Amino acid sequence: MGKATEKSRVQKKTHLTLDSVIAVISLLGIILFLTLRFVVGITGELFNQSLYNLPLLIVLAFGGIPLIVVLLNKLIHLEFSSDLLAGISIITSVLLGEYLAGALVVLMLSGGQTLESFAVRSASSVLQALARRMPSIAHLKENKSIKDIPIKEIRVGEQLIVYPHEICPVDGTVVEGHGAMDESYLTGEPYIMSKVLGSNVLSGAINGSSALTIRADKQAKDSRYAKIMQVMHQSEQNRPKIRRLADQLGAYYTPLAIVIAILAWVLSGNPIRFLSVLVIATPCPLLIAIPVTIIGSISLAAKHSIIIKDPTVLEKIETCRTAMFDKTGTLTYGEPKLVQILPDKKFQEEHVLKLVAALENYSRHPLAYAVLQAARNQKNTIPEASEVNERPGEGLRGIVNGHQVLITSRNKLIAQNPEFAQVIPQLSGGMECVVVIDDQYAALFQFRDEPRADGISFIKHLEHLHRFDRVLLISGDRESEVKYLAEKVGIKKVYASQTPEQKLQLVKEETKNADTVFMGDGINDAPALTAATVGIAFGQGSDITSEAAGAVILESSLQRVDELLHISKRMRSIAMQSAIGGMMLSVLGMSFASFGLLLPVAGAITQEIIDVLAVVNALRVAIKPKILSDYDSVLSKGK
Repeated sequence: MGKATEKSRVQKKTHLTLDSVIAVISLLGIILFLTLRFVVGITGELFNQSLYNLPLLIVLAFGGIPLIVVLLNKLIHLEFSSDLLAGISIITSVLLGEYLAGALVVLMLSGGQTLESFAVRSASSVLQALARRMPSIAHLKENKSIKDIPIKEIRVGEQLIVYPHEICPVDGTVVEGHGAMDESYLTGEPYIMSKVLGSNVLSGAINGSSALTIRADKQAKDSRYAKIMQVMHQSEQNRPKIRRLADQLGAYYTPLAIVIAILAWVLSGNPIRFLSVLVIATPCPLLIAIPVTIIGSISLAAKHSIIIKDPTVLEKIETCRTAMFDKTGTLTYGEPKLVQILPDKKFQEEHVLKLVAALENYSRHPLAYAVLQAARNQKNTIPEASEVNERPGEGLRGIVNGHQVLITSRNKLIAQNPEFAQVIPQLSGGMECVVVIDDQYAALFQFRDEPRADGISFIKHLEHLHRFDRVLLISGDRESEVKYLAEKVGIKKVYASQTPEQKLQLVKEETKNADTVFMGDGINDAPALTAATVGIAFGQGSDITSEAAGAVILESSLQRVDELLHISKRMRSIAMQSAIGGMMLSVLGMSFASFGLLLPVAGAITQEIIDVLAVVNALRVAIKPKILSDYDSVLSKGK
């Protein structure tokens, strides 16, 4: 798996270097040829014609042969792409001795490909990012000593130490210690999970500030993180092949140009006219103008904190008709908030919140910050707590203002005091904690990962303004939480408790029916991001997710997604203007060439003029428009 990935990365880098070298050699060769011809014209000295044609022959050999190999492969598969005409032009120019015309075509083709390659840069492999994230060693505990061993040598049942802030190497069970782990990128749940004696831990989770001793329940190759890598590998191998905009247009333009060229040759009996038509037909508005619009759009997107890693995002997102969202960190903030306090009739809500906040000041519990934030929002003065302790399995205890306060879970409290089962109210979803004051049930706190403030208006506007037919919510979180969010933002199609494998399968099925865009931020989203027509990652929390996606929204904002949709729409519009306008001018030029009014070199110069016009129009894409986001208008219009 690693060798295949490395091979793919090397191939991408080789193509980028080769295109750049061919472009430079072509430019230098043409300049040298023109210089030699100029010297002949000024001095009158005679050169052997093959001598001053030598630079052009080098250009055609070094740049033309690789293109012809690609051309033959396309002909075998009956693919009429945008560079097919360029290949035929090069072959014809060599056969007819029109070397300058052929060299100009090589320069135009390699220059356009180099422009696009440098615009996107070559991203490192998703699988490499996955492999880099996992530790290579584990800390094996044997008797009273600890030694480092390769993770592949871990055996089931062995005890391992996971130090603070390290990544857990295998799936296991806590046998010693008390702390917390961040599993959000693996499970889709937005919370840092408390870990005590008997808690399960997942490979790939990030440990908190306390060392934990775990018992390995699986080998590294069978653990959760390894399974995600396997699914990621499968999705990368089966990544959908996307037909580029230039190739789509070339599929119509190429046969038309070839027919005109053949008719010009047959009707006139002069093969030079065949070459003249093909030279002026070389689809440089496709090969250069479209990459220029892509470069400008990538630059504009970057100014709005949107990193375009794959240019097909800009070409394809406008055609997507199915939008699929992960929940945590995408439509939500990825942070639990205290949404409800249900006090017993003997206690006042504000008083209970003050006492609980006093204890949470000393806690590492994943919900402590939410409690403290809620207390500060009410501008409460948080009192001091004393005798604070948090024994594993017993909850957080302490004394505040003379009151004995206990914060624990429903199950732990009922296990020790069954009588409380009758007085604690039932909740439909979210996380919760129970508060006991002076041995009396005081309140139930409910926490949820709340939807983003602009989530409702964003979802509503997708159908009206961006022509999305289907909107799906796909999450690894619990069904109650996923349905809660779906109702809040207006999504009807919901899939909950989804594993990375299930997410991948859903995306594949949807992509068979229509172009899809998938948005997520967790490692468990990486396979789905790869399989969708367009994958958009939120934030910078995971390099794996960022590598799998075609675009990365750095600010985790739905507004940035809307801006990306508009940048794509504008890019396609300007690219189509440049490409189709350029092709129409080329067809006009082909008409002149077919009647012998334009010779091959003159045709190449005419084509360059058409290119300049197409590129000048394409450059407009980098100019920032007044409006790049419009979904706020949906609510104001009552849609």
